[in-house]
Amino acid sequence: MRIAVLNKDKCQPRQCSKECYKYCPRVRTGDETILFSEDDGKAVITESLCSGCGICVKKCQFGAIMIIGLPESLEYPTHRYGQNGFALYGLPVPQQGKVTGILGPNGIGKSTAVQILSGALIPNFGEEETSWEKVLSHYSGTALGDYFKLASSGSLKVSQKPQYVDLIPKAFKGKTSDLLNKANTSGRLDEVIEKLEMKDIMDRDIAALSGGELQKVAIAACIVKEADFYFFDEISSYLDIYQRINAARLIQDLAKEKNKSVLVVEHDLAILDMLADTVHLAYGTPAGYGVMTMPKSVRVGINQYIKGYLPEENIRIRDEAIRFETHPPKDGADVRTILSYDSFSKKFGDAFSLVAKGGSVKEGEVLGIVGPNGTGKSTFVKILAGVIEPDEGEVGIDVTISYKPQYIKADSDIRVRELLMEVADKFGTGYYETEIARPLRLDKLYDSYLTDLSGGELQRVAIAACLSREADFYILDEPSAHLDVEQRAIATRVITRFAESNGKTAMVVDHDIYMIDMISQRLIVFEGEPSISGVANAPTNMKDGMNKFLSNLDITFRRDEETKRPRVNNYDSRLDREQKEKGEYYYSEE
Repeated sequence: MRIAVLNKDKCQPRQCSKECYKYCPRVRTGDETILFSEDDGKAVITESLCSGCGICVKKCQFGAIMIIGLPESLEYPTHRYGQNGFALYGLPVPQQGKVTGILGPNGIGKSTAVQILSGALIPNFGEEETSWEKVLSHYSGTALGDYFKLASSGSLKVSQKPQYVDLIPKAFKGKTSDLLNKANTSGRLDEVIEKLEMKDIMDRDIAALSGGELQKVAIAACIVKEADFYFFDEISSYLDIYQRINAARLIQDLAKEKNKSVLVVEHDLAILDMLADTVHLAYGTPAGYGVMTMPKSVRVGINQYIKGYLPEENIRIRDEAIRFETHPPKDGADVRTILSYDSFSKKFGDAFSLVAKGGSVKEGEVLGIVGPNGTGKSTFVKILAGVIEPDEGEVGIDVTISYKPQYIKADSDIRVRELLMEVADKFGTGYYETEIARPLRLDKLYDSYLTDLSGGELQRVAIAACLSREADFYILDEPSAHLDVEQRAIATRVITRFAESNGKTAMVVDHDIYMIDMISQRLIVFEGEPSISGVANAPTNMKDGMNKFLSNLDITFRRDEETKRPRVNNYDSRLDREQKEKGEYYYSEE
């Protein structure tokens, strides 16, 4: 079985010679496999006549066509966006009193599933016409049957947290307190403000808030609304690990103490692991089709996703597994030191001060940077990058630096290809295409304008642009933001290989423990009081660094026996207490 998917935005029949039609073997034999719509002139592919040869895919100069072979078990879609449109198979099942997670790549139909569950979209099962009567008949006797009865009657109350919180200032003008008081139909606002530590921003204007502050506002606004079904789309973006854990515990309380149905999409696997009770895996072809599996236990589901093989469905979703180091990386004492920096400090009036201890950087290594938001991590890397000057101390780094900032803005209305050609001395070379562009899947973005890219696409372009510049030292501030699990693993591999292959040094600031664990040879731990003062410790080995960092968090991690991925121990559990007594917050003795 196969489906044909046409991207109508990319299909430009007036600018091509209609190669898809001319070269189709079935058209040449007289079949009407490909026609052109009388309404908009776009191609229309009859899937029942398509032989799956893939010639039209290769001949289309705009990359508008996908011919996708589907697993035999898939017969009728749950919903499809018209002929040659995206198809979704299966739905997640919200459970009252529990947190249900969705784990899968971007563009796989998670938002479509939520629209259906919220009652905003009626599933059509691949047909032109649909109705709630068909839906109720289809799901009669299943776990979703009673749920859709409530949704179809219009009495289902839904509260949603959007993925892109930076759009909130465009939708709402006024103070934080105005927005949250308006949303507070449950009376939980005071409790949420305290647990999310939002007192300082309640009287501030929404337009003046940072990304992390907007994320907390979005989470709070979703929680304080009285509803039957709650949906949170990526709670971790812009939040540090402290704030992520606070938000996760608050959402768990919403499900368990308030007995609500909660659905969460999250790409930070450590947070999803501690937050969700069950998880649905989503797989398929982004923008082509998506499949939602039946619910799995969180540990089993995440492990299957990491391995890339789903045994119950008997399908491989990835060529190779995502791998984690079993032991902390070696100290690298025999590796050549390429630069050293002295202690320095920086003050911003009476508002904030940073003190950084001196350290050294080794050839070909990746240094991880962890710590709370507001303790000076971005200030630290900007000083190293020469963007700002310290008040005291000499940085003295006589090297060229390439810097990717935390917040990326697409101000220039230029195409991706033009940007990369502008900054990349080696653009188009074999190494560049093989080790950077192809793994980051930039080839499909080359002809897109920067202003048209999604957050994840823009992040991948920014990573490539940073690594494209000729430099000695590469600094990447939060490269995981807006990337899904697959893309984070790929970005990690690209950065690591780039540093090793070219003898370059990279410094990565991130809050995703999985990414820091996979990418770092050594660690710089930040401490201090957010927005008041920060201390940047000297680089240390991974074991000592993570123990210091996690002891500040008062949480412990263990290794999953099957995949060796980090997992958060339940607070005050036997293993949690034992590791704290030993001082082993991250790596248990082996």
